[in-house]
Parts: sequence; C-alpha cells; structure tokens
Amino acid sequence: MGLELPVFQPVASPQDQAFLVEVGFKGMRKGFFTCTDPGVRVNDWVLVEVERGHDVGRVRSLGGVAQKKCGDSPVSVILRHADDEEVRQLYALRADEERVRRETRQRVQEHGLHMKVSDAEWQWDRNKLTIYFTAERRVDFRQLVRDLARTFRSRIELKQIGVRDEAAQLGGVGRCGRQLCCATWLREIKPISLQLAKDQSLSLNPQQISGTCGRLMCCLTYEHDAYLQARKRFPREGKTIRTTVGAERVIAIDIWRSTVTLQDEQRQRRTIDLDQLKEETAATPAGPARMEKPSHPVLPNPAQPQRPPRRPRRQTEQKPE
Repeated sequence: MGLELPVFQPVASPQDQAFLVEVGFKGMRKGFFTCTDPGVRVNDWVLVEVERGHDVGRVRSLGGVAQKKCGDSPVSVILRHADDEEVRQLYALRADEERVRRETRQRVQEHGLHMKVSDAEWQWDRNKLTIYFTAERRVDFRQLVRDLARTFRSRIELKQIGVRDEAAQLGGVGRCGRQLCCATWLREIKPISLQLAKDQSLSLNPQQISGTCGRLMCCLTYEHDAYLQARKRFPREGKTIRTTVGAERVIAIDIWRSTVTLQDEQRQRRTIDLDQLKEETAATPAGPARMEKPSHPVLPNPAQPQRPPRRPRRQTEQKPE
C-alpha cells in the first residue's frame, strides 16, 4: 500500500494582496490609498492618484493601523514609489507657495474682501491650487477665483478653515516652549469647553488658558479624565457632612495633597486629610446633616421707602328690595 502525498494549495502572490496605506501631505492633510507593492514602508515617498491628476505624499501608516484611522474615508490607489526628481519637484512647489500666497493677498485687497489668506498648496502636477483662508462671515469670492485662475493658470480651490485648523496648518510654538500639538502629532482636533478648566480648578482667565490660535488649549483634555477619577474619592464641594465636630460644609478639596477644607456653623475653617475625614464620618452616627441658619431679626432698610398699611376693604350692606 503506497503513501499518498498531501496536496498543497498554491499560495497567493503578495502582488495580488492589496492593503491600506495612510499618506500624508502638506500640513495635516492626509488620504487613504490601496497599495499592492509589499516594498512600501513608512516615510516612503509615493506617487498617488487623486481626483484631478497625481500628487506626491509620504507614507504615515500601513495595514491595520491605517484601517483604524480610515473609517469611511474615500480610498484611491497608490501608483508607485516617487523617484528623486519627483521629490525635488515637490520641494520646488513648496518654495513657490510663498509667492502664491503674497499675490493672493494682493488680489484680496484689490477686491476689498474681508478674508485672511493663511496658506497655499500646489498639487504635484500643478493641475490644482488650494488657497486656505479664514473669515468671520461668508465671503463672495467668485470674481477672485476667476482672477486667480487667469494669474496662475490652474484650477483654483478656496477652502475656508477655522483658527484651530490654521494653527495646525502653519505650525508654531506654544506657551510650553514646544511645537504645537495640533501641528505635530495630534491628528484630530476636538472641541474644548470651559468646563474642562473648572474641573481641574484652573484659572478661568482666557489669557492664561488660551493657546496660540486664541482658543482654549487642546492640552486641557489630556489630564481631564484623571481629575474626574481622582475627585470621586472626595466629597462634593458644597455638601454638608457630619463629623466629630458637628455639621460641616465642604469648602474646597485638594486632590494632590489629599486634603479637604471644612467650615462649621460658626464659620470656622479647618483643613484635614482625606483619610482622617473618612474616620471622623465613620465614627459619627448616620443621619442627615443640616447647617442651621443664624436667626436674627429683619430690620427695615431706612433707604427704602416703606409702604403705608393697607386699609380694610369697606363692606357695603345691600338694601332689601
């Protein structure tokens, strides 16, 4: 009886397996593309297919990492690696964008439009020129687009952005002395509210908690969850609790020193450790703690005119018919 050899299925060629690639362009602009070249690595320059022609970008992530970032974003195709001459052409276009921005600002002043030109970006094949601007109100720039198309002989796209997006596009240095988070590693700019500063007991002065863009700093969200978790160990501010001293109201808490400031009915304050507070509350009998308001007679205000007392309503007798 002879032995039967196992039959192996042919392995698919790596060239036939497409995977997702995240490609970054100027500023924080990015796109997602499918690629069949297994030699593509992070930080490689690639030539990609875009809506109106071709563009050159740099690979940021591959495979599963890019798949998590993609979501429902439209996906195009990576054509091939970009050679040295194509990369040099891209750098030449980046150097020319400063001239484009200056000329665009002059055209904006000639048309009398209330808009601020932030940046300009050439597509690699020069088939498209994107102008980024900020404006407080809606701007009618139809005539401006025609003028720019005649000047630069390319398809013009004017894109309005916010001040946060402008800071991410241009970059800069924050008050911490480091480069802006939105321009380096922060891929998504989330809305920031003043409640984040209140939860962290920070100053509510806008000049102290605002970033370079003039809005609340994005770093307010970094430690917010840690503050919320730490505050769960402490009693709520304004709550009245019963201790060995009596009924006391929580005035302030310090999560770093783990202390609580209390105030009794005689408005005497004391600061104790959180563990000591738990021992005092556990040693007192359970029951509702209420602060009695001091009773004092209400004196009339001499500056406020007093109303005369009302006269009793006169009752009229009905005569019998």
